[in-house]
Amino acid sequence: MRRWGPPAIPFLREGSNLLLVAALLVLAGSTALGRLPFLPWLMLAGALAFFCSEYTTHRFLFHARPSTIPWLLRLQHRLHYDHHIDPARLDLLFLPPWFVVPAAGLFYLVYLVVVHDPVRALALLAGSLAALLYYEWTHYVAHTPYVPRTPWGRWIKKYHLWHHFKNEHLWYGVTNPAGDLLARTYRRVDEVERSTTVRDLYPGT
Repeated sequence: MRRWGPPAIPFLREGSNLLLVAALLVLAGSTALGRLPFLPWLMLAGALAFFCSEYTTHRFLFHARPSTIPWLLRLQHRLHYDHHIDPARLDLLFLPPWFVVPAAGLFYLVYLVVVHDPVRALALLAGSLAALLYYEWTHYVAHTPYVPRTPWGRWIKKYHLWHHFKNEHLWYGVTNPAGDLLARTYRRVDEVERSTTVRDLYPGT
């Protein structure tokens, strides 16, 4: 019998995923109890802000050249380099809490500066956290044996795996190809040579 989806327990057990689910449940519960207003347009804007940052973070932060500072180089390996070396390792697949929590705080501060209202900034952050959870789930599906049920799901899984097994300089998007199309890092896979460093991004580091 075909499974409905990849197992949720390993997904919740790793990285910041359980923390994200808990935070979103608290926010949803506060909204349901009337403690926070329901601001769907701001939540959507927060999700879009995350999806814009998805491409830039992956390309320019996670694929940045190796640092000469030892602790920073170890950080680069943990956040992304080692994930390319062993794409199936769940403990390297997800963003750790010590990265997500400060990043969420930074997003909130930026939103607060933009909207000048802590409640509206929280609505924007809720949208970004929901988008991040979706990103982590999409990434998880891409690296598990599960075959998505929809044509879009099957295509986006292949699209991400091209980045891991064909060429690391292309296809930086995980949930969508918009950033790649805009930045011209999208190519037809049959027109691209396999990179010799697609698994070991910076050999010798």
